Amino acid sequence: DCIQEALQHNLDVQISRYIPQIQLFTVRAGYGAYDPTFDFTATHQRNDKGPEFESGLPVPASTSDQNTFTPDLSGSLPWGMSYDFKGIVTDSRNIDFSVNTNLFPGATNSTYQSSSGSAGVTLTQPLLKNFWIDNPRLTIKLAKNQLKQDEQGLRLQVITSITDVENAYYELIYAQEYVKVQQEALTLAQTQLDQDKQRVQIGTMAQLDVQQDEAQVATSRANLIAAQSAFNTAQNTLKNLLTDQYARWHDADIQPTATLTNAPLQLFDLQDSWSKGLTERPDLLQSRLAVEAQGIQLKFDNNQLYPELNLTGTYGYNGEGAGYNDVFGQVGNQDRPFYSYGAELKVPLSNVGARNTYKASKVTLQKLLLEMKQQEQNVMVEIDNAVKNAQSAYERVGATRQ
Repeated sequence: DCIQEALQHNLDVQISRYIPQIQLFTVRAGYGAYDPTFDFTATHQRNDKGPEFESGLPVPASTSDQNTFTPDLSGSLPWGMSYDFKGIVTDSRNIDFSVNTNLFPGATNSTYQSSSGSAGVTLTQPLLKNFWIDNPRLTIKLAKNQLKQDEQGLRLQVITSITDVENAYYELIYAQEYVKVQQEALTLAQTQLDQDKQRVQIGTMAQLDVQQDEAQVATSRANLIAAQSAFNTAQNTLKNLLTDQYARWHDADIQPTATLTNAPLQLFDLQDSWSKGLTERPDLLQSRLAVEAQGIQLKFDNNQLYPELNLTGTYGYNGEGAGYNDVFGQVGNQDRPFYSYGAELKVPLSNVGARNTYKASKVTLQKLLLEMKQQEQNVMVEIDNAVKNAQSAYERVGATRQ
């Protein structure tokens, strides 16, 4: 009952449950790198030119208005490719004013309007650097690894809390029994004092012996007070492990239903204990996941040593006419295609930063491997000591009872 209560209401367990949830949202946030981005730009441009002379001849004044609309949808894909779907539509209106001179006796204002546009897609695919791993994939892989570590952290907290509850439960039983022992000791000491006082009165015992009995009664009373204080502390310790509403439990009197009994002798298999400890302990599993995470980082840093070689390609359709309908119609007809393809190569001349980052990651991985080996060795020593201590404790129980 106490363990079940602790799993539901223990504050340490409740806090630890939030950590994997937070990290799960972090993992999902990492996939935001693949969210497409829509961008729309609208621009109006006006240009007035006054009349001027060019090579001694008058040039009429002109006015132009131009509206440009540019929708754009871009993003990247999980294998490193980036895409950019882009369209552009431009509507232009120009007016050339007449010049009232003898050179242009019949000149009149001339107006013309035109529209043009295009729609196409541009793709870029890395072939070396950022090909098998890039920043978004690194972020996602590390976040997933951290999620596994946090899940093991929660498991470790559950194990720790259950162990604390068991220890606190049996410590409470011990404290309760110890209060009874001290009460009996005080009763015996008081009885001894009363009997010795009678002996003093009849002259069969010296007064000094009575004073020693009084000192023993005082000592027993002090021991009882200490035992009662330890019992109250043991109750509070168990209450703190069982509830997140201590004020409501403050006045409760916890009475354990179990008793302290002499457990039957158990045989411990050291090799089996080592096997379980090295494969199931959450702290060791966290260390192995940390090594795995560093391996992911090392893979990314190694990829950054390569030059950047990208394949690029563009394909789309043009449209032109007197109005928007003509532009959209021609683009829809797909009879005016345009395309391009090529490659781009970027080679860092020294690459000092990437090379040293890779070396640092490699050394860090070696360090983590040694730390994990050290932790495994410490676990084996802890288990060995625990087995020997348990065997010794069983032997002491028998000797103490005898």
